[in-house]
Amino acid sequence: MLSMTFFCTTHCSLLTKKMSAIQEIEQLERQRFDAQVAKDLPTLESIFADDLIYTHSNGHQDGKASYLASIASGQSRYDKVDIENMTVRTYNDDHTAIVNALILIDLGPGADGQPHFTRIKYVVVYIKDAAKGWQLVLWHAQKQAA
Repeated sequence: MLSMTFFCTTHCSLLTKKMSAIQEIEQLERQRFDAQVAKDLPTLESIFADDLIYTHSNGHQDGKASYLASIASGQSRYDKVDIENMTVRTYNDDHTAIVNALILIDLGPGADGQPHFTRIKYVVVYIKDAAKGWQLVLWHAQKQAA
C-alpha cells in the first residue's frame, strides 16, 4: 500500500504539473489569437521571443519586429481566429512546448467585398524563460485546401 501511495503521489504530481503546462499553453494560444485580432501589440510583444522566426503559409519569413510591424500597419489582418483543433505536447521538464493546430481565419472582406477565409495548419514552439515565462520562438504555417 505504501508503494502505491508513493507512486500516486509522485505520478499524480507529475501529471498535474504536465496538465498545468498544457493548459497554460492552450490559454496562451487563445490569448495570442485574441491579441492578433485586436492588434494588441504589447501582448504580442510579451508572447513573442526576441528571436522569433515565423514562416507564413506562403513561405515568407518574419522576425518579431517585422511581424509586429505588419500587424500594426494592417498588412497582416485577422478579423477572427477559430481554433478547430489543438494538441499541446510538453518536453524538457515542462520548459518546452510544441503546439500542432488547425485554425480558420477570417481575413475580413476581400477586394470584391466578400468574406475571405483561410484554413491553416500550424506548428509553434514555446520555450519557458526563467524571467519572461513562455516565449514563442518558432511558428510555421501551412495553408489547407478549402
